[in-house]
Amino acid sequence: MTAMKERKMDHIEICAYSEVMPEYNYWDDIKLIHEALPEVNADDIDMSTKVLGKKLKFPFIVTAITGGFPGAKKINANIAEACAELGIGMGVGSQRAALEKKDKKSYAVIKDYDVPLVIGNIGAPQLVDQKDKKAFTDDMVGDAIDMISADVMAVHLNFLQEIVQPEGDTNARGCFDAIRRLARKYPIMVKETGAGISAATAKRLSGIGIKAMDIAGMGGTSFAAVEMYRAIAKEDEIRANVGQTFFEWGIPAPVSVMAVGTNIPVIASGGIINGLHAATSIALGACCAGGANLVLQSAMESADAVKMRLIVIREEIKAAMMLTGCKKVADLASVGRVIIGETKEWADGINGR
Repeated sequence: MTAMKERKMDHIEICAYSEVMPEYNYWDDIKLIHEALPEVNADDIDMSTKVLGKKLKFPFIVTAITGGFPGAKKINANIAEACAELGIGMGVGSQRAALEKKDKKSYAVIKDYDVPLVIGNIGAPQLVDQKDKKAFTDDMVGDAIDMISADVMAVHLNFLQEIVQPEGDTNARGCFDAIRRLARKYPIMVKETGAGISAATAKRLSGIGIKAMDIAGMGGTSFAAVEMYRAIAKEDEIRANVGQTFFEWGIPAPVSVMAVGTNIPVIASGGIINGLHAATSIALGACCAGGANLVLQSAMESADAVKMRLIVIREEIKAAMMLTGCKKVADLASVGRVIIGETKEWADGINGR
């Protein structure tokens, strides 16, 4: 087994069975104002929405999980089947393994299902030269799009993971120009991987032709924690300590949503574990919500298990809409809210700068 396949298997095992999320959930600090007399028939609530030009039956995307090793095919097939049946979007894991000729089947399986919005995955570090590794060419990115018939390619800003990982690719110089170049040729969005996007970074990115941002803020899976567990298993004391130090590094997800604003479509992920969190993210300005780890164990089991988990999310979003008097998803943007706790402290601190 190659080192890359082993690493991807490690990631799945750790994310499924280890504590990789902070104890504090920042989405719980956003309180939507209850409407005691909603004047809404729950049966008439329209949960559909358009994201990146594609109609979703409710505002949720199963964001990138895995690919690149034999067991990933089953996981991606189960997710794709559920997403297709429920009419929501799906992202795949890093396609680096496929582009390096190691595995394509675990990604391409998504083409067997009619998923309404398919999001590809390439790491920003692979767009520039890394030590003894050459940057992926534009044509390789095009191949990754074709491999899964992606509607948009997400460039993952995963430098927190890379700096903790012993074998990480840590050259970030030139990534901005590479993203700008790709956005002129392909439908490109950017996605953080657990540390959030600041207002300043969002401003830099929003003017270069990208289609959307997934802020993937702090509060969900910490890839510093994932790499910490890997380092512990390998008895690498230095990397284990670095991972522990940066376990909760980043901008909390709801703070990032508010900071980025609504000038570009925002997908909110990072610590969203229920439909109320998803509805709350839309109230803060996101076009839809996303999550990955919340369906991982289900995806390792069956498509029906994934479907059940997602139906619960859907019904919780619907309940939040009913209890705030919303007849359609766009109405959530006008719902009253109160921000408390550490999220308020973060928001006040950033706004006060």
